[in-house]
Amino acid sequence: MALLGQRPRRHTGEHGDGERTPARPAGPNPPRRGVPDPLPGLALAAGGTALAWAVHRLLPGVPMLTAAVVLGVAAAHLPGTGRFASGTGRPGLSLAGRRLMRAGVVLLGLELSLGDVLGLGWATVGMVLTVVASTFFGTLWLGRRLGLRGDQPLLVATGYSICGASAIGAVGEARGSDERDTAASVALVTLCGTLAIVVLPLLHHPLGLDGAQFGRWVGAGVHDVGQVVAAARTAGETALGEAVLVKLMRVLLLAPLVAAVTVSAVRGVRGGRASGDGEPGGRRPPLVPLFVAGFLAAVAVRTTGALPGGALEAAAAVREFVLTAALVGLGSAVHLPTLARTGVRLAVLGACSWVVVAGVSYAGVLLTS
Repeated sequence: MALLGQRPRRHTGEHGDGERTPARPAGPNPPRRGVPDPLPGLALAAGGTALAWAVHRLLPGVPMLTAAVVLGVAAAHLPGTGRFASGTGRPGLSLAGRRLMRAGVVLLGLELSLGDVLGLGWATVGMVLTVVASTFFGTLWLGRRLGLRGDQPLLVATGYSICGASAIGAVGEARGSDERDTAASVALVTLCGTLAIVVLPLLHHPLGLDGAQFGRWVGAGVHDVGQVVAAARTAGETALGEAVLVKLMRVLLLAPLVAAVTVSAVRGVRGGRASGDGEPGGRRPPLVPLFVAGFLAAVAVRTTGALPGGALEAAAAVREFVLTAALVGLGSAVHLPTLARTGVRLAVLGACSWVVVAGVSYAGVLLTS
């Protein structure tokens, strides 16, 4: 049955407006024109994931996600793979950067238990909220003052305040951000997070922090979960446990942030449609993206304690590989000549945001310990 108000198409190849379409080529499975093949790009993302795993195995201090971004950027610029990454492989790499990132964010919810997070105490909850809010709004304000293009200020602010590349991918997806803006923001936050793995342990004793305090500082001030683990484990198991819990509390704020960004995008579509600049057909993004609903559902499942430890470990391994493939795809969208033109301003924003998140979190740890 035809949809209301829509004329059915005739089998003779006539569209609803009466125009004729060319006859389809003969054969049982004619190729579909205009539909890009994602398999070559997905194969490159899979290869990059395997290589990132190998790098992490050889150099345990290098998180897989960090290696993935570097390998993706390299693939986009090496003579043998650069043309492929920007041509035949682009559809699959873009698909990996979007769809696999969504799946990784959903699986990230299985790391969160509301009981564990609230067990840290309301003082720590307040500290984390303060760190996230000051970093997000401070970075967003400075990025706009620096005149950065597109959604870069929003994406960098999200990455530094919440959970690095995963948060950037989630907000970029909800916002419909340009892939180049997302890739440049991921590259910046990955670089700073990697530097934090080296710099923060050097400041452990000079700043007078004990193991638990150092762990909370790392959890509140470092971006990706893998980078938090790499930096905190240098101070022992107590520091690592505190760091992971504080970090996961920041991750929990991803859902309300994405919801707020989505509401803002919906209002923008309404305003654009009213002025004639909206998306074709007045399309609106959903108020709650499906992957955010999945993330919250995963948090609820973990909170019930219904999943055995083996299932959680398997899910964590799958999440790591899925996010790694997604970051290979995002890294391959980084165009260094374009990034260089805004590189100074982007670097200034990253450095200032890093100082803010590290300084506010350090003060918060001292006040709440």
